[in-house]
Amino acid sequence: MISYLDFEKPVAELEKRIAELRQSSEDDGVDIAAELGRLERKSAGLLKSTYAGLTPWQKTQVARHPGRPHFRDYVERVFEEFVPLGGDRTFGDDQAILGGFARLNGRRLMLIGHEKGHDTESRIRHNFGMGKPEGYRKAIRLMDMAGRFGLPVVTLVDTSGAFPGVEAEERGQAEAIARATEACLALPVPMVAAIVGEGGSGGAVALASAERVLMMEHSVYSVISPEGCASILWRTADRAADAAEAMKVTAQHLLELGVIDRIVAEPVGGAHRDKGAAATALGEALGEELDRLGEMEPAALRRMREDRFLEMAG
Repeated sequence: MISYLDFEKPVAELEKRIAELRQSSEDDGVDIAAELGRLERKSAGLLKSTYAGLTPWQKTQVARHPGRPHFRDYVERVFEEFVPLGGDRTFGDDQAILGGFARLNGRRLMLIGHEKGHDTESRIRHNFGMGKPEGYRKAIRLMDMAGRFGLPVVTLVDTSGAFPGVEAEERGQAEAIARATEACLALPVPMVAAIVGEGGSGGAVALASAERVLMMEHSVYSVISPEGCASILWRTADRAADAAEAMKVTAQHLLELGVIDRIVAEPVGGAHRDKGAAATALGEALGEELDRLGEMEPAALRRMREDRFLEMAG
């Protein structure tokens, strides 16, 4: 069952009508194929036009949609032979950041990413995708391992930000994020990062400091959430829509600004409407990027990463 967002109400009403007509025809045996076809075409057209003109705030809502595919969904649909690896060898195993060996179209690689969970139990277990210091230190350990074994690194970023709790600060949250960012930049193997939902603050950058950064069409990437920005600038989260517009959080804005390199198209209506199609598009894009980077020398890869971030800073 699809969970509709506020701006999708006209589509929801049409699809509800279609479902009622279909049920009525099954119960009464009345042939309403022509009417159903007309309504389905109208619904499809309305959905397409709605998603073609989304505002930055509406895209933020789509990126946060409860049915949107997360790390485990992509593992199941894009990658093969995933072997999870846990623990930072210091404190514990953070379930907000997962990783391990995997294959993409036969290519061996190291896969790391945020997992938000889909229901109350799994969201609590994965801490809503908000990584703790041990999660980022686990990512560092896996990146070091990938470098030793000559495996490319793929990261799937989907977090509102690193966990801001007192216990995380006590265990060195800022230092862990900085070290993870450093580990990305120092990798001697290709690295491709994909923002698949939310890319929030340093918690996202710590897994996205790659030479190639992709974004799903309706994902967002920013230094702070629109609500957080609005609370700082206007003392109220009610102006989150204004903040999202000002911050240029969408994939389209960030491609234009040179922050990302490529947009991966989503099915009409967002990745949550067709997880399989979204996964196929992402897998193809990742494979193409890894093919391009595969022949580069370690020094050239490091220089490519450094140049992209220095250029942004300039």
